[in-house]
Amino acid sequence: MATFNIRGKNIEITPNLREYVEKRVGKITKYFDKVDEISVLLEVEKESQVVEVTANIYGGLVLRGEESTGDMYTSIDLVVEKLERQIHKQKTKLERRFREGGFKGEMIEEQKLRAEREEENENAAEYPVVKTKRFVVKPMDVQEAIMQMNLINHNFFVFRDAQTDEFCVVYKRKDGAYGLIESGN
Repeated sequence: MATFNIRGKNIEITPNLREYVEKRVGKITKYFDKVDEISVLLEVEKESQVVEVTANIYGGLVLRGEESTGDMYTSIDLVVEKLERQIHKQKTKLERRFREGGFKGEMIEEQKLRAEREEENENAAEYPVVKTKRFVVKPMDVQEAIMQMNLINHNFFVFRDAQTDEFCVVYKRKDGAYGLIESGN
């Protein structure tokens, strides 16, 4: 069973609310052999009840969804539906990836990246950085990167090309197609 990390912002996490989150969001665990952790942020912003779910699937897969309505329980139900739609939409690709051994990759030297980011932040004082995210950049092909981007519901995704070992970015274009940015000399 997955480990839940349920946090609240401007809301108290009551036992009933915690139980509802674990029951509803826990439904996504049936799609995978092992889910490492499911992080759920419940937030009240003025009239909006926001639910943000990030599920770390064994093997490095990340599934993410966010919903906002006027009712917290409705937001929870809608985010679960969104996550299930993402899983169903990517079903064939997910089956292929897990059958081929999952998402294995080399770990990036965490300390080196952290030091580089801190130096960049000091040099970029003119452009305030309001949020920093850290993640392991894994080797994968372009199709896998697009699938991962769609699973976390982002417009871009950074990855390391499995064949060239170069950093690349896939992104969703305004016309609905996908683009690829390759690093090079």
